[in-house]
Amino acid sequence: MFRRAFWFTTGAAAGVWATNKVHRKLRKLQPDSLAAQAADKAVETGHRLRQFALDVRTGMADREEQLHEALGIGEQAEVRELPAPRRAVLEPQYRTTRTTGPHGLTGPTGKEDH
Repeated sequence: MFRRAFWFTTGAAAGVWATNKVHRKLRKLQPDSLAAQAADKAVETGHRLRQFALDVRTGMADREEQLHEALGIGEQAEVRELPAPRRAVLEPQYRTTRTTGPHGLTGPTGKEDH
């Protein structure tokens, strides 16, 4: 009789455990749960990307400092500004005057016009 009670209790416990496990899996596969999981993964990925960008920025600053030391460049206390833009004097692209050569009218290159 104790044997039957033991196996009955073990079977009932296994059934309850299996039912709970199946219900948990089904809840995870519901659309709301899937959307929440996707949002959590996106936030986690965003945090990882941000940390990566910060690590890269720190590494760039360290490397720049190493290069400055290697090249003997000191701290750049003054920031040099770009010179003011110059206004170019525009020349005509082609000459419009014609010269007279030994064979009559010639073009700007000195060759005969055709």
